Amino acid sequence: MNTKYKRHEKVKLLIDPLEEDLEYYTNPPEKIKAGMFGKINVILPNGKYHVEVIENKKTIAYAVMDEDQIELIDSRVPDEHEEKVEDWADEVKD
Repeated sequence: MNTKYKRHEKVKLLIDPLEEDLEYYTNPPEKIKAGMFGKINVILPNGKYHVEVIENKKTIAYAVMDEDQIELIDSRVPDEHEEKVEDWADEVKD
């Protein structure tokens, strides 16, 4: 599959995402609108992009967006927060 963008590239939302295409990461949920920035989290099998929406260096939501609904800003990761590495094997007891 040929895609315009790659994982972890910084993008700008060109339109407000549909409510059913949003997965909020904050409580209460923040309004996600055109002009916000994020990074490509995953390229979905249907060719759409799972975008991690980032504000003030924090993930606030994930949105499913089409290629023509986002634009490339930078190929570098826009956030500086560290994600804890989860090792499920450590939790398994014999």
